[in-house]
Amino acid sequence: MSWYRNAVWLVKGLREYTRSGYESASKHFNPADVEVNVAGRSFLVTGANSGIGKATATEIARRGGTVHLVCRNKERAEVAKGEIVTETGNQNIFLHIVDISNPKEIWKFAEKFKSEHKLNVLINNAGCMVNNRELTEDGLERNFATNTLGTYILTTALLPLLEKEADARVITVSSGGMLVQKLNISDLQSGSGTFDGTMVYAQNKRQQVVLTEQWAKAHRNIHFSVMHPGWADTPAVRLSMPDFYQKMKNTLRTEAQGADTVVWLAVSSEAIKLPSGLFFQDRQPVPTHLPLASTHSPPEDEKKLMEVLEEFSQKFKSTSPG
Repeated sequence: MSWYRNAVWLVKGLREYTRSGYESASKHFNPADVEVNVAGRSFLVTGANSGIGKATATEIARRGGTVHLVCRNKERAEVAKGEIVTETGNQNIFLHIVDISNPKEIWKFAEKFKSEHKLNVLINNAGCMVNNRELTEDGLERNFATNTLGTYILTTALLPLLEKEADARVITVSSGGMLVQKLNISDLQSGSGTFDGTMVYAQNKRQQVVLTEQWAKAHRNIHFSVMHPGWADTPAVRLSMPDFYQKMKNTLRTEAQGADTVVWLAVSSEAIKLPSGLFFQDRQPVPTHLPLASTHSPPEDEKKLMEVLEEFSQKFKSTSPG
């Protein structure tokens, strides 16, 4: 069945995920949805120094929002912050250096952030696709640590802050690649079998969809969404998928086109008229499974994922300094 899923996903991708797919979908967008002033609202964007994260942060800053950039590399982040301030004229841009693959660091950051700031919108954009299995200093497989556990810890740690605000939102940047994966809770750190970084990444992205659906059920006062940016020309794609990039570079979306739905979900009043927990592509909710693809998982597996991540989370919280 995996060959079928991959084939259907590829056909769908060539039709919908490229720049021409965006251009076709955008004909139906209402520009007024994002022509809003969000001054006084606070947004946190992870992985914000390049690609879709930076494009998102820039568009929110342009609309007057207070933007917290969470980045791993201080040097690149300082440059990105300067460019956003210069381009938008918005001085309310703050920088936090955090490695989203390091659970203890995330806990420490979140506790400090909660004591100093308010938060209306969390945008989980940071991610990685490491093509060879490598472990972090905590012994975690790096893709899982960043894409799944890091997203889980940051979100759950900041939920109490979000709960205090009206119209709070959490948006997670996933990928259409998750359509080829069924949730697999038996090998979360990809320790058995042949390691395929692309498929590990796709599995992490499926996990993010499940997280969003579960959070939406548990936290009714916050609007959760997860989205696919399409195939965009970003530094991460060039670095992690060089062969794909070489074949597709002339058809890829711009970073701004990839970020469009993130911005729409973050600032528009239309987005929150739709139910919490949905998966979006080009400002529309779309199915999380391909037809006949056998990627549905039983509820007990989804519940087990949340339990395992909570166990991991608490383990690192108890050893967190401060």
